[in-house]
Amino acid sequence: MTRLIEPKTPRLRLRQWRESDLAPFAALNADPEVMAHFPALLSRAESDALAERIRERIAERGWGFWAVEAKAETSLQASFIGFVGLHIPRDDLPFAPCVEIGWRLARPYWGHGYAREAAEAALAVAFDSLGLDEVVSFTSLDNHRSQAVMRRLGMRRAETFEHPALPPSHPLCLHCLYRLSAADWRIATPLYP
Repeated sequence: MTRLIEPKTPRLRLRQWRESDLAPFAALNADPEVMAHFPALLSRAESDALAERIRERIAERGWGFWAVEAKAETSLQASFIGFVGLHIPRDDLPFAPCVEIGWRLARPYWGHGYAREAAEAALAVAFDSLGLDEVVSFTSLDNHRSQAVMRRLGMRRAETFEHPALPPSHPLCLHCLYRLSAADWRIATPLYP
């Protein structure tokens, strides 16, 4: 049986998905601001299917796009805020095979450092537990918020490419690729727990 990895940070827990995550996940996938850099909003059925695929990949590998919950600061229950984690993307990307780091958080949780905090925990898994040599991340050229997170993680912009899932005329077709090597990560974060 595959050992499930569930990283924790001071404020967050990255974990396997629960049925109770599906409704808030569908809400964020239907939010035009959250999905502004994706080709389309997701219906409830599409969102649920995506969550199921993510859940299956975590069950197979022990890691993936984890559900992220903000730890309760009071006696209230911790809340699902989105996903962050590692993923093996499509084979037809020009830089495949690779492992990417990615995130998608509900709008109320933007601007609090949660994406970076959770991504740092995911990078620790990638480099310390999985022994990867490199992790990549990519997004549309106009997604400046995600690119800022990539830079804060120590990632370096490597190239621009046309995403193979989108026609060349699509406004989101042009993407930028960021890379982070294990060596650079260790230099930048030598004391990461």
